[in-house]
Amino acid sequence: MATAKQRISLELFEELAREIRQATPTDPNETPAEQRRRKQELEKPGNEKKWMKYYCPNFCGAEFAKFQAKAIARIIKNKRWFEILMWSRELAKSTITMMTVLYLVLVKKELRNILMVSNSEDNAVRLLAPYKAILESNQRLIKDYGKQMKPGSWTDSEFITRGGVSFRGIGAGQSPRGTRIENFRVDCILIDDIDTDEECRNPKRVISKFKWIQEALIPTVSVSGNYRILMCGNKIAKICTVELASKLAHSVDQVNIRDENGKSSWPEKNSEEDIDAILGILSYSSAQKEYFNNPITEGTVFSEMHYGAMRPLSDYKYLVCYTDPSFKDSKKNDFKATVLVGKYKDQFHVLKAFVEQTTTATMVGWHYTMTDYVGGRTPIYHYMEANFLQDTLLQKFHDVGQERDQVIPIKGDKRKKPDKFTRIETLLEPLNSQGKLILNEKEISSKHMERLAEMFMALEPGSTTHDDAPDAVEGAVWIINNKTIINGSVMSTGGNRSNSKRV
Repeated sequence: MATAKQRISLELFEELAREIRQATPTDPNETPAEQRRRKQELEKPGNEKKWMKYYCPNFCGAEFAKFQAKAIARIIKNKRWFEILMWSRELAKSTITMMTVLYLVLVKKELRNILMVSNSEDNAVRLLAPYKAILESNQRLIKDYGKQMKPGSWTDSEFITRGGVSFRGIGAGQSPRGTRIENFRVDCILIDDIDTDEECRNPKRVISKFKWIQEALIPTVSVSGNYRILMCGNKIAKICTVELASKLAHSVDQVNIRDENGKSSWPEKNSEEDIDAILGILSYSSAQKEYFNNPITEGTVFSEMHYGAMRPLSDYKYLVCYTDPSFKDSKKNDFKATVLVGKYKDQFHVLKAFVEQTTTATMVGWHYTMTDYVGGRTPIYHYMEANFLQDTLLQKFHDVGQERDQVIPIKGDKRKKPDKFTRIETLLEPLNSQGKLILNEKEISSKHMERLAEMFMALEPGSTTHDDAPDAVEGAVWIINNKTIINGSVMSTGGNRSNSKRV
């Protein structure tokens, strides 16, 4: 009797097979000559994408991206090849691999023994299911290439087509030995979803799995024969199997959800609005890990951030509103960060923060929002890195100020700055470790303050994670510490009055 889990799996497979049958109707009036011409046209070199669209229409819901087309071409061209598709979520790495493998099986006839490997046998079987469903139920494939299902050799974890092509799924750590079919050794290894979050918390387990790939899995291919080893997976940890394998592969194709210009890598499918929507509900660290191949190890320098109650605004002698702007006026590049910091006794309080990938106009507006927040209860110094404070940006401050009938007196931080990481670590880490750098506990649910804290905890030497918010805090603290030697400082005031509580 089938278990509940098996019944659910069977129902899902039958639904997938039904969708494939419905998506692949054939023309009953097509003559054999017309069929032959159509098939020959689809199989012409250079028409691989057309072939995939025709035979797998329900897997081709959007036009192919350039990076996908290039990957397909590489895998087809190179007959002895180890490729890693380190693509973000939502970039169809498994689907592109599947269609390319089927093309190599049916058109090129270059693959005979395919081994699917995942983090568990159940997951490998799940990843094999679309292959099995297509070979079993795709009406267009059956018409042009004949029935594929071979009775008696057709199970979920292992099946052999009538043409003698074998597919087998195993979990990491299982023995791949004995996967030879007749005289054919494994000639295609598919490694997909091999890493798990749990295993990546223990580097020894990751290294052990990678050793298994090197010592047991890869040697299943023939030394003298052709083989394709295709690994699909994004980098989910500093030490993960995908990262370790990248040192050995012939090609490592890393593609994030957005490219180096901050644009969607696959605009034909993922619009800017769609990306913004999903990233907007994720934490900074989660987004970097899942969509940018940039896993963040928290606590390398700042193991935790401290939240606490702030003083009444009138208790601060003055506040510093400091901005670290990104290089481009875009919502899709570096983060812009504006922080409001005050000193009380020997503590530095981060009262409010804005940390976002946004436009310059929005960033300028943050200074006015900070001014409104303070409401004249104490003076504010407004600062920004001097190399960014150019005529164009000053004009934006002027334009917004004209609309609000109040021009913010912004001043540039002109110091010659040393290395950013060194500045942040040497000035702020001692304060934080002594509990003297405090974030406003009333802002703990703010996505901006959350990003600020996450950027601090992600900070480490050589890291590619964003550090705009910590840099802004460093700037504000430095200004406060050196205010007595800064000449010509400009502040916006709102009725500063004497208060014996200020220190």
